[in-house]
Amino acid sequence: MPEGEISVEDPRAVDVRELLESHLAFARAHTPPEDVHALDVEGLLDPDVTFFSFRLHGELLGVGALKRMDRGQAELKSMHTAPRARRRGIGRAMLDHLVGVARDARCRRVSIETGSTPAFAPARSLYARAGFEPCGPFGDYGPSPNSTFMTLSLQGPEPYDHSTPPAGTETTQ
Repeated sequence: MPEGEISVEDPRAVDVRELLESHLAFARAHTPPEDVHALDVEGLLDPDVTFFSFRLHGELLGVGALKRMDRGQAELKSMHTAPRARRRGIGRAMLDHLVGVARDARCRRVSIETGSTPAFAPARSLYARAGFEPCGPFGDYGPSPNSTFMTLSLQGPEPYDHSTPPAGTETTQ
């Protein structure tokens, strides 16, 4: 894991709002409006969502959230790494943390909806390296050519090696 600290964060903090705006701008630039499913600050305040930050010496470098969907499934939301911090393993560290939180909460499955366009290829690659597999729409999502749905079963041993060096950028919805 790269140097830094992951902790529960208030999405209303000024620097967090700025990074979330960057995340939403990225999603809107590469996805039609009807298929942008990234949560804004208000969505991240939902009681079913736990929002985390990755900070190094107080500097915000990444964010991610876990949304509890039901007793057995959680969804990754708002995964985003600051552009200046990409390719340093921060997205992978956040992903590992969120999967660990879901395991500790006894979730059986963690899923993600991310974009299907080339701009989201690094995100899809990150999830695939972590053992996520393609799946159909889940929760309230419907089928869309602009969405890629992936899921990870948390039953049994962990499906990937945490020591694998990161590659690519880490930007997702």
